[in-house]
Amino acid sequence: MNQEKSCGAVIVTKDTENPKVVLIKHHNGGHWAFPKGHVEDNETEEETALREIMEETHLSVELDTQFRHVVHYSPYAGAEKEVVYFIAYANEQTILKQDEEVVASSWLSFSDALTQITYENDKKILQSAMDYLTKKKS
Repeated sequence: MNQEKSCGAVIVTKDTENPKVVLIKHHNGGHWAFPKGHVEDNETEEETALREIMEETHLSVELDTQFRHVVHYSPYAGAEKEVVYFIAYANEQTILKQDEEVVASSWLSFSDALTQITYENDKKILQSAMDYLTKKKS
């Protein structure tokens, strides 16, 4: 079986009262989700997430590795994929999308993001991130 691994993040604003989250519409598949991509060479999970965020959005972020959410699924017959997500706090809000991989991008409220996200797995990740941030704030 072919094993694949990707890493990415739920990118949020530092505003704890009304946080917003970044969603991107992926060119490959046309789905709305979070920035993520394949691990390259000997990268750590964190290095992969930071590289993919920079490539796909050009956002400078700080990773919160205390939040680490892992999803497993089969993208096609004979393959198993593991995707690791962190939370990332954006240092700015101007997104410069990578045209080759990203069709569109947007900052959304958590409730709007839940509606916009294409796949249930990604909705669960966002809900987990929301729960984590709520607990961290209190």
